[in-house]
Amino acid sequence: MKPNNKDKDGKPKHGPDKEYFADGSLACEGMYDNGKKVGEWKFYIRNGQLKGVGKYADDACDGPWKWWRENGKPLQEGMFEKGKQIDLWKRYYDTGELYDEGMYSPDGKKMGEWKTYDKAGHVTRTKIFK
Repeated sequence: MKPNNKDKDGKPKHGPDKEYFADGSLACEGMYDNGKKVGEWKFYIRNGQLKGVGKYADDACDGPWKWWRENGKPLQEGMFEKGKQIDLWKRYYDTGELYDEGMYSPDGKKMGEWKTYDKAGHVTRTKIFK
């Protein structure tokens, strides 16, 4: 669900905000500054579990982000800078074990060695990005 950055009068939202699914459960919560997402935002699954959390700066993901699956296990985690993936990123199997990991360059492209693992934690593949 993408948050709506306009208030009921059509003006840019400013201040704390919460949005809800059609059934009334909380979908997301965070802060707006003149219609732009800023600070920490939390996104939820309909059952109330946390789905994702991270920060925005000037309406773009910025800083560390984490996501979880409906079963509560991690899905992925990594860093953003001005909306681009940077630094170390990790993705996980639905059982919580590490699936793969690698680095993103400052311009948001995969770089260096990326490793893929089996569920026992053994490296099954490596790929080098330039």
